[in-house]
Amino acid sequence: MNRCPVLLFLVLWSAGVAAAADLEIAPFRTVNQSPLVRIHGLPAETSATIQPVGHTSLSLTQDVANNFVVDGDASEAVRLDGESYRWVLALRHGFRDGIEAGAEIPWLTQGGGFLDGFVESYHRMIGYSDERSLLTKDRLAYRYSRDGQRKLSMTQAGSGIGDISLFAGMRLYDTNSEGHHDRFALRANLKLPTGSSTSLFGNGGADVAMLLCGSTEFSTGYGTVGAFSSAGVLGLTDSHVLRNNSNNVVGYGTAGIGWSPNSLISFKVQFNWNTPFYRNSHLNELTESAMMLVSGGSIRLPGDYLLDIGVSEDVAVATAPDVAIHLGLSKRF
Repeated sequence: MNRCPVLLFLVLWSAGVAAAADLEIAPFRTVNQSPLVRIHGLPAETSATIQPVGHTSLSLTQDVANNFVVDGDASEAVRLDGESYRWVLALRHGFRDGIEAGAEIPWLTQGGGFLDGFVESYHRMIGYSDERSLLTKDRLAYRYSRDGQRKLSMTQAGSGIGDISLFAGMRLYDTNSEGHHDRFALRANLKLPTGSSTSLFGNGGADVAMLLCGSTEFSTGYGTVGAFSSAGVLGLTDSHVLRNNSNNVVGYGTAGIGWSPNSLISFKVQFNWNTPFYRNSHLNELTESAMMLVSGGSIRLPGDYLLDIGVSEDVAVATAPDVAIHLGLSKRF
């Protein structure tokens, strides 16, 4: 059942494309899918584009992530071994000039998965060695212990709703002249504790985020070139996950570039980063800043649907999943 949305996206991808207006160089709507990071309120919506009055954007995204981290010593140890599928239905609507609001509802499934063998083969191909081959493949085990006490233990596969988010955006600047388009927007995000913290579908608390987003695009003789970025601060209430190890303030951001040679396709790369969510640990997996790279592009489908396809990897090793596949289908009305 987990593979059905993937197959749906692939069918849509192969259906063909139709000519339409130029593609916008927009960020991927994805965040770090590490099981100890995705439970917090990192905003996935970092676009500087605000919906016009009376217009709506509807999107469905899926992130398939394979996690494998084993680290520790006599006093502290962590193991994050599993695979997750996260679907997010998001709605954005322009209520007045320069103002939009929306919501996103996530659904998560996690278990042992099936990608361990593939990732292990890829690592061998590039000459990278890890401990995957020494452990049973396709098993779920999220564990953390400190000073002989088990702080986290989750080995039960399952599905459930994640933490629902409400968000709003305000246009600060938008000018388009002579093939050059610049945008700035201010966004706010409120994550509600609707997901189970014991199943790692949420962190058990409400998080509030503020971020500034910007983008620029300009036309050339070889298509449209664009760049985008965002930076913000996330405030967390007391998390139920690793309660005594959690930070209350986290910085985060994105930066990316893209190129659209025509109105049907674009290519883009994007960096996502965040400061640590945890403290009082000497393990890099908990207390190092995270950075991941997402590469891929967008394809315009018949009916003016837009399909995002991206693959992410951990640039700062072990701070994000080894590999994650991002798919996003959206339409503006």
